Amino acid sequence: MTCTLILTRHAKSAWDTSAPSDHARPLNKRGRQSATALGLWLKQNGHVPDQVISSPSQRTRETYERMDLGAPAVFVERLYHANADIILQVLREAERPCTMILAHNPGIGSFAREIAKLAPDHPRFFNYPTGATSVVQFDIDSWSELDWNSGHLVDFIVPRELEAA
Repeated sequence: MTCTLILTRHAKSAWDTSAPSDHARPLNKRGRQSATALGLWLKQNGHVPDQVISSPSQRTRETYERMDLGAPAVFVERLYHANADIILQVLREAERPCTMILAHNPGIGSFAREIAKLAPDHPRFFNYPTGATSVVQFDIDSWSELDWNSGHLVDFIVPRELEAA
C-alpha cells in the first residue's frame, strides 16, 4: 500500500493586526488568495487528502478553510510551532492513507527536508516559504511505519508560482 502526505505551511499571515497573540494572527489578503489557489491546485492535480491534521492557530485554520478540500480536519495543539520530531509523532498517529499536515516553520520545513529521500530541484524548498506544499508518497501500509528519509517527493509548489500562472 502507499500512504501520501500533503505537507503545507500556512499561507501568509498578517503582522499589522490587533490580534491578541501570535496564535490568533489571521491571514493577510495575499495569504487568503494563496490558500484558495493552493486548494485549487491540489484538486486539479488529484492531491486531495482524506484527512487534515492541523495546528489550531488562526492562520492554519483559515488556510484549511480557504483551501476548501472537503476533508475533515482535526486541530492538534502539538503542531503549533512543532519541531520535526513532533510532526513525525503526530503523523504516525494518522489514520487515513492520504493525510495533510498543516503547520508552521521552522518545524515544517525541517520535517520536509528530513522525510523525503531526495529534495526537489527547487530554489524555495529549503526555506519552505508560507504556503509551500509538498506531496510525498511512502511505500508503507500504515503511518505508524513512517520513518525519516523514506518518502518519494511527487510534487512541490509555492503560491508565487500559482500567482504567475
